[in-house]
Amino acid sequence: MNIHFQFFVLAQSAGDAVEKTAAGTREILTRITTLKVTQALIVLLLCYVTLKLIDWLVELISERIAREWRLQVKQILPFLRTIVLTTTVVTLMNLFLNLSRENILAVTGAIAVALGFAFKDYASSIVAGFIGIFEGSYRVGDRVKIGDDYGEVVSYGLRGIQIKTPTDNLVTVPHNKIWTEAISNANTGELEAQVVTEFYFAHEVDTELVTKILYRAAHTSRYTQLELPIVVVMAETPYGTHFKLKSYPLDARDEFIYQTDLTNKAKLAFAKYHLAYPRLLGLEPEPKK
Repeated sequence: MNIHFQFFVLAQSAGDAVEKTAAGTREILTRITTLKVTQALIVLLLCYVTLKLIDWLVELISERIAREWRLQVKQILPFLRTIVLTTTVVTLMNLFLNLSRENILAVTGAIAVALGFAFKDYASSIVAGFIGIFEGSYRVGDRVKIGDDYGEVVSYGLRGIQIKTPTDNLVTVPHNKIWTEAISNANTGELEAQVVTEFYFAHEVDTELVTKILYRAAHTSRYTQLELPIVVVMAETPYGTHFKLKSYPLDARDEFIYQTDLTNKAKLAFAKYHLAYPRLLGLEPEPKK
């Protein structure tokens, strides 16, 4: 008799728990109506249009103001996009969920579990993106190298960034690369970034003359930021003498144009003084008999 009574009590308790769970589920979700679905679609459309408008305005303003302020304007883009996306998510949650304290805990817990199992990499990228905003590993306008990809950061999204390479390709890099990849940042929010232009000569070259020519090339280039240091370093290698001209352009985006200008100026002077370049063994022309 007591055993049957205990089974009855347990069964009743289990039934009550199921009913409470079902009631809790019904309480979390509001009634879905055609009006709410329409409002949700309008909110999503407004979010998309606002993001595109922000991208366009930030790009327009940054290219029309003084050059030294360009990167500062572009760097507010991630914050503006985050505000818009957060507002959109909160609005949609208000439409379809009863956001009491208990329900918020239940929903966030369920979302965390779902993201943890189904969208682990995506969730990792989102978290890394928020951390990247405050750590400043890269910003819009920075010239970065992540893995094998190098170029200018032109977009900072929720999941990743877009890098414009020197060959004009757009490479999308997920934010979670900051967990595993070394990130090389050439300018870290500044307008200038050091450019290294390399030259090679035969061992017997007049090093003082080459050094003077390289300094002159940097000082006379219209792209050079003369307020920053210009340095020439050299090293001996088995095949010749290696020179490096380290200097800064006025704008980091002129990196390759600047290198070309320096190379042209230097080579004209090298030709004037008939400076000898290194010759690889086995490739020298055979002497005439």
